[in-house]
Amino acid sequence: MTRVLIVDDEPQILRALRINLTARQYEVVVAADGTQALHAAANEHPDLIVLDLGLPDVDGVEVIRKLRTWSPVPIIVVSGRAGSADKVDALDAGADDYVTKPFNMDELLARLRAVTRRLGGTEAPATARIGAYEVDLTAHTVTDAATGDTVHLTRTEWLLLEALVRNPGMLITQRQLLQQVWGPTYATETQYLRQYLAQLRRKLEPDPSRPRHLLTEPGMGYRFTP
Repeated sequence: MTRVLIVDDEPQILRALRINLTARQYEVVVAADGTQALHAAANEHPDLIVLDLGLPDVDGVEVIRKLRTWSPVPIIVVSGRAGSADKVDALDAGADDYVTKPFNMDELLARLRAVTRRLGGTEAPATARIGAYEVDLTAHTVTDAATGDTVHLTRTEWLLLEALVRNPGMLITQRQLLQQVWGPTYATETQYLRQYLAQLRRKLEPDPSRPRHLLTEPGMGYRFTP
């Protein structure tokens, strides 16, 4: 059973999350502030953490930084802070995903399932479907499933697509993608991402202006949704 540590100073949110997660066979541990959260993380050994940023004693971003000095546990931030700077700070500190309050419970549960799949040691998918196209990560090919025609991707387009497809449902930050595809000296060149994602959408999305699979999370990064 997956153990989830929920950190929030609002009792009604703790209660709602406890009820919903327990009903879906998660084991739930709760904490109402940053000090309790760090103590629970050290003693309860959660498999993942759902963390609010606006805690009464220690700011949530600082909690993430402290956790990251000794623990790789996945962290999903659930916060009322909607500004891009807050999201970037949390993600750069080591959070794995970010959901803005008020949140849809189904969306949060989907994010939890995505992290849980990764925790379970599930291998990255060998293939993925994007609209009419089949992406084969082993053969490094993209094929029209109806006609069998191959879609040509540049090396950079392929590296970017592969980074997203290997992590279905997970938010990949701009910094992570830039460092993975272009290298550490390109960590702030966000225009590269916009340019190449636009090219991938034109080649693969049924409607590039309204993408369904290669999604932008404003101010944070990108996500592949099967």
